Parts: sequence; C-alpha cells; structure tokens
Amino acid sequence: MIGKLKGVVDSYGEDHVILDVNGVGYLVHCSQKTRDGLPAPGGAASLLIETHVREDQIRLFGFAREGERDWFRLLQSVQGIGTKIALAILSTLSASDLAEAIALGDKAAVARAPGVGPRVATRIVTELKDKMGGLSAGAVELADLGGAPARAAKGGPASDAVSALVNLGYAQAQAGAAVAAAARAAGDGATTETLIRLGLKELAR
Repeated sequence: MIGKLKGVVDSYGEDHVILDVNGVGYLVHCSQKTRDGLPAPGGAASLLIETHVREDQIRLFGFAREGERDWFRLLQSVQGIGTKIALAILSTLSASDLAEAIALGDKAAVARAPGVGPRVATRIVTELKDKMGGLSAGAVELADLGGAPARAAKGGPASDAVSALVNLGYAQAQAGAAVAAAARAAGDGATTETLIRLGLKELAR
C-alpha cells in the first residue's frame, strides 16, 4: 500500500492532481484545500496517501496534513458517507473548522459542503461528536488560530488552554475546537485563563 508520494506536480484536474514520481504519473484525488496549497505544475510536492483498493480499481487520495487524512477516514465511518462527500466536506471546511462544527453541534456549517443536506449534516454531527477523541492532535490544528505553524503555538496560551481542557476530561479534538473558537472571539493577545473560560462556554453550548 502507498502511504506517501513525493515528486513533481504534472497537472491538475477538477478533483485531482497528477504527481510525477520518477517518471511515473500518479493520479491522486484531493480536497480543494489541499490542491490550493500545492505549487504550480513543475513544482515539488509531497502528499500523504490513503489507498483504496477495489476489484475493479485502485484509487489514491492525497492529503497535505495528517489531520485532514484522519478526518477523511473518520467521515467515512458515518453511514452513507463515501469518499466523494468526505472530500467535499474537507474542501469546504478545514480540519479545525470541522472539529469546531462537530464539537459545537453546528449542523449548518457542515451542510455548506456540496452534496451534504440537513439530514446528512445532522447524522455527521451526531455520530462523530463522541468519536473525535480518537483523532490525533494534528486533526485540530492550532495553526488555524493565526496562520503560524502549529509548532510555534506549542507552549503558548492556546496550547496551554487546550492542555487544561484535556486535563478536565475533554477529548483533544473537542478541546482544540473550543479553544480555536475562543481565540477567534477573544482576538490576539488573549491569555490562557481567557481562552479556558471562553472555551468552557463553547463546550457548554
């Protein structure tokens, strides 16, 4: 099974990129957000790969970050959700936005994705709210709080607030989503205490 591909972008399609790896062109299906982050044809790129094998085909799905791949897998655990809808959701919402929407029960945010109606959005939010604790920490990216690399957030107020909420018993993904929402509401310079207080309010909704 293929877990990662590193090569040169050959071309783009509506829902995929062709990645040239040592002269072999791999057609990799990606979300719009992942494609937007890749370079122009000729540029070097690296993608994490999810391989789906069926009797009649082998399909590759590519992700820029581990968190997005985790969500791709988790979304398909919901009844009626296949790869097409999972990619549509990830094209509309970032990993952090999706975690926040599910943690806060925001069905309308999930329903913004093409092909996802109110009933499907309700099913996703309901079924995944208790499963987010199994996601890796990377599935809720603190980088989305302000555009800085996630590594830079380590040890800062946001990271400390997430740790505090996790220590209170909340799942990593739920805590990260709540702190992300709190940081957007509080603005730059928010203290750990402020983020914890606002994060708890988010989790209580």
